[in-house]
Amino acid sequence: MLNISKKSTSCFVNFSRLQQITDIQAEIYQKNLEIELLSLEKDAADVVHPSFLAQKCHSLQSMNNHLEAVLKEKRSLRQRLLKPICQGNLPIEAVYHRYIVHLLELAVTFIERLEDHLETIRNIPYLDADLKKMSTALAKMDILVTETEELAENILKWREQQKEVSSHIPKILAEKNSLHKHGVIVPPLPLTSKVNVQSINAK
Repeated sequence: MLNISKKSTSCFVNFSRLQQITDIQAEIYQKNLEIELLSLEKDAADVVHPSFLAQKCHSLQSMNNHLEAVLKEKRSLRQRLLKPICQGNLPIEAVYHRYIVHLLELAVTFIERLEDHLETIRNIPYLDADLKKMSTALAKMDILVTETEELAENILKWREQQKEVSSHIPKILAEKNSLHKHGVIVPPLPLTSKVNVQSINAK
């Protein structure tokens, strides 16, 4: 009967729950510490791990050997550097040949247009003045075109007048000759002066 009637009080239940929460938080904190240690180990693996250290030692050793070879051949290398590079062949792997061809085409095009690009860059401060000069020149060209059109019209009119005058000259000369035959004296017509005045006005 006592065992049946026995009930757990609420304070002890809350205490056990609080203990479980504390244990879980401690476990989470421990896991976070382990994760931080693993991340640190990963970041410092190239310094601490033996395989990475062996690779670095090998790279340093090869660099040291190369520097020693350079120091031994210092005099010959200096003489080669003093000579201008002419007709030198660079060893390039076959895989990169097509890229080198494209690169050379781009380089040739760039060198051909380099002077034009430099001239354009030099002329940038004078663009405003050049634009003003161009607008002034365009206005003058418009005026000249208008004057040329007027002059062309005047020349066409003058040609028509000349055609009319030249068409009347044979008739006038025939009449003059007939009058001379009959003994009539006719004063000379001022055709030439009229034509000259018209041509001067047209000009």
